[in-house]
Amino acid sequence: MDTSIDRPIGIGIAGLGRAGWDLHAAALAGLSDLFRVVSAFDPRPARVEEAGQKFGFQPPTSYAQLLGNPKLDLVVLSVPSHLHEALCLQALDAGKHVLVEKPFTTDLQSADRMIEAAARSGRIVSCNQNMRFFSDFLKIRKVIASGQLGRILQIRIAWHRFRRRWDWQTLKEFGGGNLNNDGSHLVDLGLLLLGEVEPLVFARMERTWLSSGDAENHVKIVLSSPGSPVVDLEMTDNCAYAQPNWLIMGSQGALTGTPSRLEWKYIDPQILPQRVVSREPTEDRSFNTEQIDWNTESCEFREDHYAVSLHRMYEDLHNSVRYGKPASITLESLRRQIKVLEECRHQGGQE
Repeated sequence: MDTSIDRPIGIGIAGLGRAGWDLHAAALAGLSDLFRVVSAFDPRPARVEEAGQKFGFQPPTSYAQLLGNPKLDLVVLSVPSHLHEALCLQALDAGKHVLVEKPFTTDLQSADRMIEAAARSGRIVSCNQNMRFFSDFLKIRKVIASGQLGRILQIRIAWHRFRRRWDWQTLKEFGGGNLNNDGSHLVDLGLLLLGEVEPLVFARMERTWLSSGDAENHVKIVLSSPGSPVVDLEMTDNCAYAQPNWLIMGSQGALTGTPSRLEWKYIDPQILPQRVVSREPTEDRSFNTEQIDWNTESCEFREDHYAVSLHRMYEDLHNSVRYGKPASITLESLRRQIKVLEECRHQGGQE
């Protein structure tokens, strides 16, 4: 907890590419009462100059110089995945808090070293699991908790696309592939909905010609545990018929939808007529049928999902750094996610 002075938390951004500039820098520009970007570094000097002009700081010439900035409290690591551990440890050694882009890191041993270093330093280490703060996910958790859908049997989350890709995230050497890139979000959400159990993991991964690199671009994961819902996850660049992002099946109803719109319907078992099992054949040789009167609800989210979720995540992080409040994104939950991703790599022959 840091309550010594009432000022915005000083942030430095390492990496000014797609995530660092388009997501983090953009989000932080709208949170100037809570955070102030005091430095940034990228191997491309023009990007550092651009950030310096936007946020009003003298551009550093190295990551080490960024860490030496006395106004710096927290470092955002928006760099390729294979660099997360080394740069995180450097920041902790310099006494800084750290927010790492997803995936947290590339393997479980690396995650453990980062977690242990955070404990030794007394600093906060978190990860950009901003989809926990998407409005659709927050609403889904409320609907499930309400009991309207009854006992949850299965949760399906699908990210379906048909696209070619040829950037660094298609390369294994940089920690690329759909498992790390998309699975870090979907597994995170799936584990939160699964509950505090140790899941059995089934995984299959493929790479097709649509990827110019050597990493997988088609992933199927199933998480299960006795007494818990089955969590079915798909993330693929090979689906020309995209399915809804969400399909949740319960004993009293179901929910489906996208980040922009959810709809769900459910029944009240108390108002249904009682049905007693019969061993006799039906008189008209038909199947059992009845008219069900559904309760139907829906909601729409007319917002920039990433911007809103990042603001919520950063507000949560601010409360942890400044006031010592428990973080929503715990290191235990990040380790649990990385453990599942590692098991997926094992089953996919990518250890």
